[in-house]
Amino acid sequence: MKKRGRECLLIAVFFTSCCVTAGDLTYVSEFYSKVPQKLSRYSWYGNVRLLLFKIPQDTVFVQWLFTGSRGAGATCANTTVTVHIRAGAPPVINPLETQFSENAAFSLAHNFTLMLGSAGPNMTFFNLTNPAVGDWFIAAHLPKDDGKIEPKGFSSSCSYFFQPQMFVRRVIDMPVLEPGVPLQQTVSSPDKPAVLKVFIPAYTAELTLRLGGCRTENSTADSCPLVLTLGSAALTRTSPKTVNCSGQAECPARLHSPPWESWVRITVESLNSNLSISFQITAALTAGCKPKSGRLFGDFFSKFSGVNGTGLFSNATSNATLPVDSLLNSAPSGDSCLRSQPVFREDVDVVSVRFALINGPNISISSQAPTLISLNLNSGADSGGTLVLDLRLNQTSLTHGNATVVVCVSAGSPVLTLNESQSCTTAFSQGYSLRMNGTSPEAALHIPFPETALWYLTLHTVCPAHASECGKVSGTVLASSLLSACVNDCGTYGECRLLRSYGYLYAACTCKAGLRGWSCTDASEAQSYARQMLAALLLTLSNLMFIPPIVVAVYRYYIVEASVYLFTMFFSTFYHACDQPGVTVMCIMDYDTLQYCDFLGSVSSIWVTILCMARVKDIFKYMLFMLGTLVIAMSMQLDRRGMWNMLGPCLCAGLAMIAAWIYRGVQRRQCYPTTWKRWVFFLLPGIVSAVVGISLYVFAQTDENYLYTHSAWHILVASSVVFLLPPREKHKKPWGWSQEAICGYQICKNEREELYTVP
Repeated sequence: MKKRGRECLLIAVFFTSCCVTAGDLTYVSEFYSKVPQKLSRYSWYGNVRLLLFKIPQDTVFVQWLFTGSRGAGATCANTTVTVHIRAGAPPVINPLETQFSENAAFSLAHNFTLMLGSAGPNMTFFNLTNPAVGDWFIAAHLPKDDGKIEPKGFSSSCSYFFQPQMFVRRVIDMPVLEPGVPLQQTVSSPDKPAVLKVFIPAYTAELTLRLGGCRTENSTADSCPLVLTLGSAALTRTSPKTVNCSGQAECPARLHSPPWESWVRITVESLNSNLSISFQITAALTAGCKPKSGRLFGDFFSKFSGVNGTGLFSNATSNATLPVDSLLNSAPSGDSCLRSQPVFREDVDVVSVRFALINGPNISISSQAPTLISLNLNSGADSGGTLVLDLRLNQTSLTHGNATVVVCVSAGSPVLTLNESQSCTTAFSQGYSLRMNGTSPEAALHIPFPETALWYLTLHTVCPAHASECGKVSGTVLASSLLSACVNDCGTYGECRLLRSYGYLYAACTCKAGLRGWSCTDASEAQSYARQMLAALLLTLSNLMFIPPIVVAVYRYYIVEASVYLFTMFFSTFYHACDQPGVTVMCIMDYDTLQYCDFLGSVSSIWVTILCMARVKDIFKYMLFMLGTLVIAMSMQLDRRGMWNMLGPCLCAGLAMIAAWIYRGVQRRQCYPTTWKRWVFFLLPGIVSAVVGISLYVFAQTDENYLYTHSAWHILVASSVVFLLPPREKHKKPWGWSQEAICGYQICKNEREELYTVP
């Protein structure tokens, strides 16, 4: 009922705030919702709950309802939920205020916070007019993780939930503005704008709109009291362009470098209420430079496959007698104003793509015409990685020593006019600029979570402003471009992990040894090599404290118990050696196997020690050893870090020990164990040592003090075993060797008479 109430509230608020009907347009409404997501405290991007919404074409209004709630109970404190929202790709966020890598190019996503208190769920509306169509990503998380390490299920942690819902209103018969064809429209009030769209083909340099011929109630108006808006809202640094046409009989509006192969939204709103205004609007497209036509790819592939059919990147390609340049050469000659080279896209893995120029890795650049390279990241599954660009200028090929190579990387449409002062900005997006020259010949760019679009790389050679005669300057640039899940695989102290939200895949880095940041490059809090070596030595060598329990167990003829302690010591040592970050790590086998054996050995050691203290008959003891170990192995497979994996065996073995001791005390009519020395010098120190160790393990461990508290846990638990192991049986000699030899076979004499004879 609560969910139904929130949906009704969203629909009611939507219709009371944005129910508009402009002219004869037909509006339809659609509702989308996600199930509530349990939130986590933030330590890396994997703690974020990422949700994807798709806004359909011709949507004129969208309203999100963000609902945050918390569980009941005294442990549920007031907190905040941070919500990030971005169009086209997952949000790039920085809650911990870490440093990005030197070559990272990004823009932090729009964000806001929700307060979760005792008053009940927090319901926040977020409205957006004329949103960009396509994928919209919403990320939510709790504040920074406090770093406390607790066994799973030991304390009643509070649960916080986040649920987004989306209501869209779109037009199903939006008018299309054809270039060069005037279109008559009418606006009756500010609440009823005129909405139309125009398609931008590739290689369009400029879109020009002219609004005029305004009439009010069958009379011609001297000016047009209208506001013209071009583009859609995407919550980025650049916003839709708005032109106020008041006081103008004809109102022009221009868009430089509009997005190619897409629709541009046009909205016309009236400034006067209760006044119907008709107007005429015309669109004109200015064609930009186009590259010369290349040869057919079919001819290229047919001839290429005849030489070698193993692929474009095989070693045999370089030995082929058929030159690639002669088959497919789109580089211009003569007076062409744009150079373009075809790009080969190779899908390597999930969110991993390699781009290669078919004509070779060298890009020819010139001062007479820019060079354009397109990178297709428009599949919808490429926005979860990082776009990596590496450029290197061949200094010897540059014909003018003072020339500069200007590079612009942009999405949607390229910037075809580059100079020393020109910014890398298109109509609706801000690109990223790079520069190379003789003194700085290398440039790199890392774009985390690139938006879903066609990306363009524009290179142009420009001369310094003070150069009197520059002439034609040319050169070559070696380019490498790829889409990687993580940059440099997160480095030495990081791990690249593939994450999933419903069917969407994306990647993020989790860092170790105090490093932080998007690619584990922020070393402001990094651990020194000495600190890493200290952690490795403490956590591994502290397991050598199990040697005394092994010796004592063998001396007292507890061979099975000694074997369990040896198993625990071995796998705990090498598990912690493998669990270290960076250069101090050593793994003798798979990490998961080492972790499983360490956890299994630790709990089994507790199990066999308490049962050994019970002093039950050997047949029952070994049966319980085997049965308990099998149950522990099963529970470890189900939930390795669960609280009951350790608490359950302790309680069961403890009850069995207490029952056995009570039984012996009743039979003997005295307290068991019988001597006070056994209690004071063995049992009490062992119990105190075990309790202190368990308390450290459960309550005191944090990320900062883990190497000290966990090493102390190893030492205290191993020490408690030395005190708690019972003395050997009186009839057994040390090391378990008997003084009397036992004959393994017995020869028996058959006294029966033979009842038959062999003939």
